[in-house]
Amino acid sequence: MSNDLKNEKSPYLKQHENNPVEWLPWNKKTLTKAKDQKKPIFLSVGYASCHWCHVMAHESFENEEIAKIMNEKFINIKVDREERPDLDFIFQRSLGILTGIQGGWPLSMFLDENAVPFTGGTYFPPVEMQGRPSFTNVLNNVSKVYEENRNKIIDQAPQLEKIIDELNRKTAVLNQDLEPFIEKILGYLDEQNGGFKGAPKFPQFYVFDTIFYFYLKNKNKSFLTSVEKLLNNISSKGIYDQLEGGIARYTVDHEWIVPHFEKMLYDNALFVNLLNHFYQSTNNLYFKHKLEQTVKFINSEFLNENNLYGSAYDADSDGVEGKYYIWSYDELQKILGKDLNILEKKYIITKEGNFENSNILVEKVNAQILDDEKNKLVDIENKLLLERKKRNKPFFDNKSQTDLNSLWLFTNLHTSIILEDKNLLKNTQDKINILSNKLSKKIYHCYEKDDKEIEVFLEDYVYYGLLLISLYEINGDNSSLTKCLEIMKNAWELFLNNKSGCLQKNPIKKNDLFTNPVDISDNNIPNGNSIYIYIINKLYNITADKFWKDKIEILQKTFHSLINYNFSQMFSYIKTLDICDENITFTFNGNVDNLKEIKDYILKNYFGRYAFIYKNVEENNCIIICKKQTCSKKLISLDEVKEFLKSNSI
Repeated sequence: MSNDLKNEKSPYLKQHENNPVEWLPWNKKTLTKAKDQKKPIFLSVGYASCHWCHVMAHESFENEEIAKIMNEKFINIKVDREERPDLDFIFQRSLGILTGIQGGWPLSMFLDENAVPFTGGTYFPPVEMQGRPSFTNVLNNVSKVYEENRNKIIDQAPQLEKIIDELNRKTAVLNQDLEPFIEKILGYLDEQNGGFKGAPKFPQFYVFDTIFYFYLKNKNKSFLTSVEKLLNNISSKGIYDQLEGGIARYTVDHEWIVPHFEKMLYDNALFVNLLNHFYQSTNNLYFKHKLEQTVKFINSEFLNENNLYGSAYDADSDGVEGKYYIWSYDELQKILGKDLNILEKKYIITKEGNFENSNILVEKVNAQILDDEKNKLVDIENKLLLERKKRNKPFFDNKSQTDLNSLWLFTNLHTSIILEDKNLLKNTQDKINILSNKLSKKIYHCYEKDDKEIEVFLEDYVYYGLLLISLYEINGDNSSLTKCLEIMKNAWELFLNNKSGCLQKNPIKKNDLFTNPVDISDNNIPNGNSIYIYIINKLYNITADKFWKDKIEILQKTFHSLINYNFSQMFSYIKTLDICDENITFTFNGNVDNLKEIKDYILKNYFGRYAFIYKNVEENNCIIICKKQTCSKKLISLDEVKEFLKSNSI
């Protein structure tokens, strides 16, 4: 027996196609069915690598008795939050408003027949447990309340929409100094372990990317220290996969030791992005190793059948969280014998372990390792990795998301510059060609759908645009520039929400939610609005087209008016707004091949921050550097360039 999810493409949705629950996908047909039958909707939102989503599925959605109640009393909709980030955003926000509890996954929402939420929760156990009501009782109680109060519940919908609109509070500020926000955030950081105080602990790399941007600008040592502390702890602790590279999504403790073992493409992209900047600035070889290891891991283990990148690895294997990654002391002793003594010089390993009587590999602080033991350690680690690969791997969500693929490929372009790795550059360009061919007819998020359904989001447009403008900046590719100009214009038409002065998550004309999803917060990745203004500022500098200048001014005023109330959720904007204000450009005139030494130096030190412009004019080969509309003379040597950069604090 199967349900309607058998026709879906999402790996997460297909995991539920044989549930006894009569699941339906979120689409106009399903929403019309709820209206016609005047039945409330149970909406379950999750994703393939979500541990507690699997727990609730096994406990409740595979349970015949619970499924019978669900099928009798609700229209049941299952959504992959990675397939519909706009929907997830709105209903997570609604949960907070309606119940006051923090959201998460699985998200379990109850909607009226018009698809407006009226209550909800996250994980519900099959029986009452630790203060959580049983899912059976929740279903029966919600059904009873809806039946007895249907009209009243339906009538409260406009009030919820109004509250959501008012959450994006504004001030009258239209411009301001941004650096004080950096000073303000430092007070929330964990001075010992790095990152933010408390647990669970998420890296939130976009915050530290902005902090490091301001360190490069003003050399404030406290900014450097906060980033170094984060990277040191993450790279040496259990959140980092010491054998293969890459990081888990978060840790349950405040010391980065015990991860929730799922690995996400977006976390690793932002990790590599920060490592790129940090290694280029510090030349710390320890972080170079972590950078190379993580890039190698993602570029081999995250590839799917289309030669693009999937989304995530599950935390579980064989139904056990973390089983693929952990080692009992006896197991290590059996595999390594006396070589275990050498491994113990680098890692904290005990018989008791640090996670359920097993060991997550955590590096020792100031480990004393002899030179002749270092090569041996590499052999030992490779031996353990080979042994680990014999285990059943966690489930891989192989769907390609345009925004995440574009972000990862952008970071690879940057890494290839930092490491001077021509092979990585070529492989990245090959992958970009595959992605561009896939999107040649239209841009979509992960799956092509009927034109009436939502299939693309703001982040898909802007991160693909970021990739295209980066290709132009690296090699002067005018076709990439032309394509970027086209899709950024289209994005403005598709996503601009005039009421808010921002771009919303889904296309305005196709919105199928009860309110417009105007999301200003950085979340898993920097917000699409922040990336959009970053790109169009480059386009204005390159083209001098007033069309872009007008858009920049609209967005600058909107973002400045929002930041004071929302600065901790808008940290990427602080960086992009400052970039727009500084407005630093590098204009190469003439044959850029004759300026290779200068170009390589500037790409290494400024790619990903400031704008690169190429003008094939008939004059001597030179570069002109501008800052806030004040420009250098024509510079022809690297020494001249370095002197100008130093004297102008660039």
